[in-house]
Amino acid sequence: MQNQFILLFLFFGLTSIFAQKKTQIILKDTLKSEVIDPLRPAKAAFYSAILPGLGQIYNKKYWKIPLVYGAIATSTYLYIDNQKNYTIYRDEYKNRLEGKKSDSEYLARLSESQLITAQKGYQRNRDLSALFIVGFYILNIIDANIDAALSQFNVSEKLALKPVLINSDVMLKNDFGVSFNYSF
Repeated sequence: MQNQFILLFLFFGLTSIFAQKKTQIILKDTLKSEVIDPLRPAKAAFYSAILPGLGQIYNKKYWKIPLVYGAIATSTYLYIDNQKNYTIYRDEYKNRLEGKKSDSEYLARLSESQLITAQKGYQRNRDLSALFIVGFYILNIIDANIDAALSQFNVSEKLALKPVLINSDVMLKNDFGVSFNYSF
């Protein structure tokens, strides 16, 4: 384990020794300040609340739109399918209570307890699908809001935290040390 730390230390240390030899003098500040819009996250969230995926279009993250619609459409399909099956088993159970004969051979072979169990299962799945629809809708709004907020952060190369290996040959010793330099 110590050997791995030593190798890691040497790797980062030796790569930064060569980086120290270059010096740059900046005569003029070349950093361009971007205008930060404090309402950008709120706009993106509002657009996504109006129409799912519209906030992602506002943020220019077009690849997320199929994910949003795929998640909501799949949940909606499952909701409709579970509701349909729930209605079939519920109607069959009601018809048996009224004494009517079943039209389906498959449903006729099921007992009343099996019909009740199937109803409860489809009802539970239908309710979970409805929760997933609402959850994906809210997740769409949150994603648009966070993406708009994070898009305004400065992530230029001038912002860095780099480990630097210091060789102190000045004192006639071969001592090594590590420091972290950060620049703005």
